[in-house]
Amino acid sequence: MAAAAVVPAALAGWLLWQALGADGGDGGDGRGAAAPSVSAPVSPSGEPSPEGEKSPAEPSGKPSSGTESSRKPASGPLAGKTVVVDPGHNPGNRNHTAEINWQVDVGTHRKECDTTGTSTDDGYAEAEFTLDVAHRLRDLLEERGATVTLTQDGDRPFGPCVDERARIGNEAKADAVVSVHADGSTAAGHRGFHVILPAAVHGGGADTRPIVADSRRLGERIAGKLVQRTGSAPSNYIGGGTGLDVRDDLGGLNLSTVPKVFVECGNMRDAQDAALLKDAGWRQKAALGMADGITLHLRG
Repeated sequence: MAAAAVVPAALAGWLLWQALGADGGDGGDGRGAAAPSVSAPVSPSGEPSPEGEKSPAEPSGKPSSGTESSRKPASGPLAGKTVVVDPGHNPGNRNHTAEINWQVDVGTHRKECDTTGTSTDDGYAEAEFTLDVAHRLRDLLEERGATVTLTQDGDRPFGPCVDERARIGNEAKADAVVSVHADGSTAAGHRGFHVILPAAVHGGGADTRPIVADSRRLGERIAGKLVQRTGSAPSNYIGGGTGLDVRDDLGGLNLSTVPKVFVECGNMRDAQDAALLKDAGWRQKAALGMADGITLHLRG
């Protein structure tokens, strides 16, 4: 396994300060290259996607409302808190390219329902990675007393679409939503994690202004705790060394009415990051970092 990148001293100090409690001010949502979907945008029936149509539904016709754990939350520091964990993409997306190319309304524009996600050069899929980390994160949060819902658990043929992912968090009235991803930048030497925060978007059906500050605070705490737990450095190609990136084009963020961030845990196309992402021990540390950041945020 490749060694974790060394964090520059000044940056490590800043992130550690954030992690210790200092106040801080989707399919296809990752900035890196996702594995391409091969068919043109069409509806599940095979017809071209018309404007204003709803997202593709499950074969039953009933959209998913998330997968809530059947385990009773324990007592702990997060008792009474609700967290939605969103494993990016779905392992079945690759078999449903027509459906995931369906255009959905993300508030300010339309985009594809989802993508297949990226993978390491030797075929470890982002969708497999995100489910594994999401399960670890769910277990840690439940041990701390939180009620946890997954947007998907590999229990549906494809999706959910990015608009439905946002809706699951909204309908749960989640105290925090974390979408787990890994990036797919093919540029040489690009490595490290970054946390994507919502920009202040107001247009169409999107209005993130009420959640911008809380989402930033959540993202800062997760970034700091990821450094502590994993020893990995923030991205050297996004965020200017802060590990934070603000985006206004992601449906999963634009449509959220509750605090939400995306965590790009590393770059799957970089050999050093790929070795970490494929290591179960490192994935557990990443889940611990996210759980610690969420806990600090919700107790603050």
